[in-house]
Amino acid sequence: MLRIGIRPFAAAVAVLVAGAVLLPAGPAAAHPFGDPQTVVVTLDAQRPDVVHVRWRVGGPDDLTLLGVSLGLLPANRVQSDGTVDVQAADPAVIAASDRFTGYLLQRITVTDGSAPCPGAVAQPIDFLQLKGATTDYTCPGPVATATVAVRMLTDLNPAYKTLATGPGGQRAVYQGATDTHAWTLVGAPPADGAGLGRSAAVQLAAVLSGLLLAAAAVVVVARRMRRRQVTA
Repeated sequence: MLRIGIRPFAAAVAVLVAGAVLLPAGPAAAHPFGDPQTVVVTLDAQRPDVVHVRWRVGGPDDLTLLGVSLGLLPANRVQSDGTVDVQAADPAVIAASDRFTGYLLQRITVTDGSAPCPGAVAQPIDFLQLKGATTDYTCPGPVATATVAVRMLTDLNPAYKTLATGPGGQRAVYQGATDTHAWTLVGAPPADGAGLGRSAAVQLAAVLSGLLLAAAAVVVVARRMRRRQVTA
């Protein structure tokens, strides 16, 4: 059994600041709980009307937190101080649940311009080997560009972010109100050095934004705890 916790206020802020200074582009600082979520968008090689979206969770604590939110794991697995009790069986429990697949289809959607593309979650879902969950979206016809919305875990905490990649080295960062992105699936230009540089700048900005949101969240929690102690 692994226990992952949120440190007291001062230590948390110190860690956030250190992450911003020492590892500005590191994925561990992309949201307040650790490594960022990732998404890979691809067009099916055999069927030009099917878009694949593969989602990978950032860390085991994020997955357990989601399991508690969906009612798949006991509520006491998340303590009032933010400590998350992660257990080895959690990934299998969540992967086998229809609640999770329903959540996945609700939080990740695809349209081919104006028409929505119905999705189905491919099996097996593998969190232990970091293969994640893949959803197949079937559009009305062959699709050259698709708009993909990713809102995974932002209902649990708005500071969650998702780093996404697509054909030809395209990249995007899903965060907050920026939860949709148009992807070129056919004829995407190959990524060049300048493009990668711009992508790195975008991701760096997203990281710094996440750090500020995380620090603000820690301040709010600390103040609430102090108020409760005073009124108790």
